[in-house]
Amino acid sequence: MSVPKRVAVIGAGSMGSQAMWRLAARGAEVIGYDRYAPGHDRGAAGGESRIYRAAHLGEPGYIPLLRLADRMWEQLQAETGRSLRRRSGSLVMGEASSPSMRLLLATSAAQGLDHEVLDREELARRYPQHRLPDGHVAVLDRLGAVIRPEASIQAAAARAEQLGARLHRYTPVCEVLPVAGGGVRVVTDQGTDRVDAAVVTVGPWINTLLPDLPRTIDVRRVICSWHLPTRHDWFAGGAPSFVRATPHDCFGIPSPDGISVKLGLSFTYHAPVPEPERLERTVRPEELGIFRELIGELMPDLNPDPIRVSAYMEGYTESGNPLVGHLPGEDDIIVLAGFSGSGFKLSPVMGEIAADLALDGTTDHPIGFLSPAGTSAV
Repeated sequence: MSVPKRVAVIGAGSMGSQAMWRLAARGAEVIGYDRYAPGHDRGAAGGESRIYRAAHLGEPGYIPLLRLADRMWEQLQAETGRSLRRRSGSLVMGEASSPSMRLLLATSAAQGLDHEVLDREELARRYPQHRLPDGHVAVLDRLGAVIRPEASIQAAAARAEQLGARLHRYTPVCEVLPVAGGGVRVVTDQGTDRVDAAVVTVGPWINTLLPDLPRTIDVRRVICSWHLPTRHDWFAGGAPSFVRATPHDCFGIPSPDGISVKLGLSFTYHAPVPEPERLERTVRPEELGIFRELIGELMPDLNPDPIRVSAYMEGYTESGNPLVGHLPGEDDIIVLAGFSGSGFKLSPVMGEIAADLALDGTTDHPIGFLSPAGTSAV
C-alpha cells in the first residue's frame, strides 16, 4: 500500500477550505493552517452572500469551470447536509454595444447557457425594481444563485476534518520553504512541519507570505452596504442577484429573508491596502456617495441610507485572471491568488485543481488561459 501524500493547505478561506475538502476526499494527509478560523470576516469572504453566475462577463474559458463548480456546489451541500446556495437566477445588465456585454451574449448563445435576453420594457414588466437606461440590455441567467460564503467555508473545512484533515486554527504561517530533494517546510510560531507539498491560499496576505512572488497581487479594500426597499414589492420576480457592467460597475444581492439588498462596487472604487493587518474597517460617510448615486439612477425604490456597511479585502491582478499553478521552479508549492473579486463561485473547482496539482503535478481541467503562479497575469 502506498503512503498518502502529506499536503499542507495554508489559509483555510475561500479556496483553502475547498482544497482541504478535495485533498482529504482523495486520501491525502491534509494539514491546514489559518491565522484566524474558517469563515472569519477579515478576508474576501465576508458579507453573508456571494453570486454564482453561469454567464460570465469576460474570458469564455471560465464557462467549463463554472459548469463543474455548479455540480460541485451541489455535491458539497449533499455531503454536508447544509444549505449553501439558493437558486434565484441572476441578472447581468449593461450597454448592449459594450465589448463585455457583446461577449457575454455571444458566449451564452454559443455555450448553450440557460439564459434570456430582456429589453427595457420586458425588464420593467418583470423586475420593476430595476431601471435600465436607454441602449442597455439585461440578460437573465437562470442558473444564477446566491451563495452563503461563511457557511460554505465552514462546511468545506468541517467536511475535510470529517475525512481526516487536521486544521490548526489561529496559527499564522511565517514561512513556506522548499526542501532540497523535495518537499516543503511550513514554519509557524508553534514549530515546523515537513510536508510533501503545500497549497498556498492566503488571499490578501499572499504578498507578505511569498514576497518573492514575481507578480505582486494588488490588495484592495472593498466596501459593501445594505439597504432597505421603500416599496413592499421590491422582491418581485424572485429577486435575482444582479450585476451592472460598465459604466456602472456594481452588483447587488437581495437577502433571502426579503429584508434588505446588499450592494457592492467594482475595482475602480476600491482603495489600496498596504498592510492586510491594518485594514481600515470603519466606512466613512463620504465613501457612501457612489452608492447614493447608483441607487438614485438605477434602483430608486431602495432607501439610499444604509442599515449596515462593512469593509473587506480582495486581491486583484492586472488582467482580472488569477494566478493558479506551481511557484516558478518549485514543483511542491502551489499558489492560488488574485481572484479579482470573481473567485468565490469557482472555489470548489479551484479546490479540485489545487488537489490535482499537489497530488499529480498537473490537472486535466482547462486552465491554460490562467496565469501560472508567479508569472504576469497581463
